[in-house]
Amino acid sequence: MSMSSMTDIVFLLLIFFLVTSTLINPNALKLLLPKSTGQVSAKPTVTVSIKDWGQDRYTYHINGNEKPVPFARVEDELVGMLQSSDDPTFSIYADESVPVGELVQVMNIAKRNHYKVILATSPE
Repeated sequence: MSMSSMTDIVFLLLIFFLVTSTLINPNALKLLLPKSTGQVSAKPTVTVSIKDWGQDRYTYHINGNEKPVPFARVEDELVGMLQSSDDPTFSIYADESVPVGELVQVMNIAKRNHYKVILATSPE
């Protein structure tokens, strides 16, 4: 029995999955991230996105979810998601126009709970 046709199908499936996996965007929100040359190799388990809607209106999104979470619940959500993690780390994805004060509020959550924080940037 010849297996050459079976290997052709397997290779075609492999190519299909490789191409489609590169099209998946890990961030569903469209954010204009600040540029940086430094890159971190740590892998965060949770992401917090801060979207600027103008006129001092900001929304917080956990793990790229399009439904915003009120800032008062962000800490509870993070604690619930990171409590079983050995190395609790989360990343902050923030628009370039988000003021530093908003970032510091999220960083304070990490400090209170002894989490590591990564500020996401786009490469230069």
